[in-house]
Amino acid sequence: MKKIMLVGAIALFGAMNAQTKFGLKAGGNLSSVSNTEDNESKFGFYGGAFANMPLSASFNIQPELIYSGKGVSFDGAGDPRLNLDYISVPVFFQYEATPQFYLEAGPEFSFLISAKTKYDGASVDVKDSINGFDLGIGLGAGYNFTASFGANIRYVAGVTDILKDNEDDAYTNGVLQLGLTYTFQK
Repeated sequence: MKKIMLVGAIALFGAMNAQTKFGLKAGGNLSSVSNTEDNESKFGFYGGAFANMPLSASFNIQPELIYSGKGVSFDGAGDPRLNLDYISVPVFFQYEATPQFYLEAGPEFSFLISAKTKYDGASVDVKDSINGFDLGIGLGAGYNFTASFGANIRYVAGVTDILKDNEDDAYTNGVLQLGLTYTFQK
């Protein structure tokens, strides 16, 4: 019986692995930080890779590994900005409403790689005052124009305070992503 279960598990894993699609994605971020005064959204870039695995006929799970530039710009002379660079690992569950159109939702786990404030051309490292981990919850949608090319839009709302040792109102990331995907065909 154990051998039959082992063979079945290997066969199931092989079938799932055979249906897994891999791809690349890239696009723009429009990000902000909550509870900041006189702020404006900041434009950034994101890019990385994904694996799309079917769970059923209409549901998929898509883990990703992406670089994501977040932060905020402030009104004022000298173009003050907070630049936050993350390696993000979103794990999104997708519902295929049609063969081309899907809706998605899930958590995003982000790990800080750089944090700098910029003002009047000068840059100051502030990584020691920013939490190294950021958790967000995202919602999105996408459309596949062909089997290889698609576009998606996603909003990720941060749920953890980005500041270390902060006892006041939480400062959380918020990012709107708009981008393109390329899926490799077997």
